[in-house]
Amino acid sequence: MKVKICGITDLTTAIAAVDYGADAVGFVFAESKRKISVIKAKDIITHLPKEVLKVGVFVNESKEKIEEIASEAGLTHVQLHGDETPAFSQSLSFPIIKAVGIHDNQSLKQLESYPCEYVLLDGPKGKFRGGNGLSFDWNCISPHDLKEKKVILAGGLDEENVEEAIKLIQPYMVDVSSGVETDGKKDLNKIQTFINKAKGSQTGGTRNEFIYTAE
Repeated sequence: MKVKICGITDLTTAIAAVDYGADAVGFVFAESKRKISVIKAKDIITHLPKEVLKVGVFVNESKEKIEEIASEAGLTHVQLHGDETPAFSQSLSFPIIKAVGIHDNQSLKQLESYPCEYVLLDGPKGKFRGGNGLSFDWNCISPHDLKEKKVILAGGLDEENVEEAIKLIQPYMVDVSSGVETDGKKDLNKIQTFINKAKGSQTGGTRNEFIYTAE
């Protein structure tokens, strides 16, 4: 089971997350309490192992700005969290993770033919497009319908429910942000516990084609 820790804003947290077993880290470049500058993100990324995915989160940003930030910071993937069209996604030169707020199984229909390798299933929109700590009814969807995608499930995950969520959705990766915070700051103990529970929830076997994320 792979894990993504999103909303990284400092080097200490990034390195600790990777040491604990995180396979991907996320940097928010959209309006958010976790928004990070390109310079700071670049500095953090230069200290991370090559094999760790470095994901930049954007909301309705221009193609030029996304490409500029991704190249400068050293991102490996771009996460689109807004109303970006399939054509827009296809125009970008980086691998795409397309996020969508889930209400029911119909929410998945728009992703079936979307030009991306990864999709992120998130909770309802709050003040911001992601990272609101809101979950959705995991029983209302059948992510296996997205057979050609690697699905990232997000929204309201934490150390208490991640094992249950993984058993129900059978994802490829889990992604968490607010669920590993205390008083709005990343909590290293919570990150370690979350990663241990996520990776301990499945033992060997065939790799699932889904990514599960917690925002």
